[in-house]
Amino acid sequence: MKSNRPTVADILALKGKRQLSMLRVVTLEEAEAAEKAGIEMVSVPPALLGPAFREAAPTVFAVPGLEYGDFVTAEEYLRAAFQAMRAGGDAVYCAASLGIIRRLRDEGIPVCSHVGLIPSKATWTGGFRAVGKTADSALSIWMAVQALEEAGAFAAEIEVVPAEVAALISAKTSLFMISMGAGAGCDAQYLFADDVLGQTRGHVPRHAKNYRNFAAEYDRLQQERIAAFREFRQDVESGAYPADRQNVGVPADELARFTTMING
Repeated sequence: MKSNRPTVADILALKGKRQLSMLRVVTLEEAEAAEKAGIEMVSVPPALLGPAFREAAPTVFAVPGLEYGDFVTAEEYLRAAFQAMRAGGDAVYCAASLGIIRRLRDEGIPVCSHVGLIPSKATWTGGFRAVGKTADSALSIWMAVQALEEAGAFAAEIEVVPAEVAALISAKTSLFMISMGAGAGCDAQYLFADDVLGQTRGHVPRHAKNYRNFAAEYDRLQQERIAAFREFRQDVESGAYPADRQNVGVPADELARFTTMING
């Protein structure tokens, strides 16, 4: 891959050659860390994009998400997509209808869509559980991938699908397939930074892997925060704060003159 920011053509040229890494990042600090760690692709909220984002992460391939339900008409999706691309996006994530994906592609906007478990549409596949565990279910995923190819998408996230099924589909499609819990037979591996950093509380998806334990560190910092606030309150009550070094001085003669002024 080129040393500068990759294009869609660069990404597609890597299909089948090696696995890329992709993270969902939501802060500039996470984006900068992804850049410095050599992560090739990131998913971002559109609001994160802009000059500060590209200063923090100049070479990562950024895919802002046009979240399902935030927009309704093709025109709304199109307007949001153009804004995201102008702000520094390299493609857009869109899980809307094939007609909307086709409209975006007709305007030259690269689209990454979604198959398998699609959280915003999970009611149609039985809720938040694996998809593609039967031949009929796997075939429906393959048909969805073919439909996305026809509509002009360049990539698709494939989520919580058996690894063998995802590998077969990835090998037969021209789409760049991004695995989230769908095994190593796709073109990229995608995790949320929250899971990688161990920030997730409550349910952790099976496919997630924690590389650090930020939750414990945040708990420790919260206890330190409480202790610091308590010490401040106690200092106020005892008169220890403010001390002389926290006060602004005034010459004695000026203070005496001011005292005379207000006392008459």
